[in-house]
Parts: sequence; C-alpha cells; structure tokens
Amino acid sequence: MAPAPAGGAARLAPLGPATALPAAAPARSWNDFKKVAARRMVQASPLGSFLGQVPPMLFGIPILEIELNADGSVRDVSVLRPPANPEAADTVALAVEAIRRGGPYGDVSRLPRPWKWTEVFLFDAQRRFKPRSLD
Repeated sequence: MAPAPAGGAARLAPLGPATALPAAAPARSWNDFKKVAARRMVQASPLGSFLGQVPPMLFGIPILEIELNADGSVRDVSVLRPPANPEAADTVALAVEAIRRGGPYGDVSRLPRPWKWTEVFLFDAQRRFKPRSLD
C-alpha cells in the first residue's frame, strides 16, 4: 500500500461521480427502510460499491450509526466500531460520504423513534463497499 499523503490525510478511493437519486418513498418499517437506504447508498456511489458475493477476506468493516431528521436527512453519523485493520482507517470516511450521498432517505416521521439505525460496511481490497443490509 502506498504511504498516506503528507499531513496524515488518508488516501480515499473514489466513490464515483455523485449520482442524483429520485425522492425516497416513506418507509413502512425499519426493516424495509434499511434495505432501501442501503440500495440508495450503492446507487449514489456506483464506482465505490459492489454487489454480489462478499469476498472471503474483507479489507475493513466499519460499523456506523446513522441518525436522521424526520424528513430523512442525515442528522449525525457516529462510529460504533472502526475497522480492525489499521490500514483501513480511511474506510470510515468513505462510508460516511456514501451515507451522505444516499440521503435524504425519505420521511421517517411515522417510524418509531429514535430515527437511527446501524449499518455495517463491508469493504473489499479495492476499498469498495457493500452495506451488510443487502445480504
């Protein structure tokens, strides 16, 4: 792996061009919501994500908690667990960017509060992600 650029900034793999997404429909349950949200993240970051079978060895697995406003916009993102691989520390920033690109996630005001969920991001060796909710 190439050394990190000067100033300690991690090298980020491109997520691809930001893709405009249609408005998200209101979710009927948190289980439905998680799948729709995961699909939106993948659609918004086409070059930085993958679908299909997860490789047997993953590069990094950050776990994030996403808090929303009633309209589905992202209020806050917290790291519950960073990746164990120290070389994969930059995958947290990639996951946060994918979350922000996927929003807004549609009206969540009818879902039980708090309006937050946990997502596990599975990163391969090319630093492409797959949200665990899609498995």
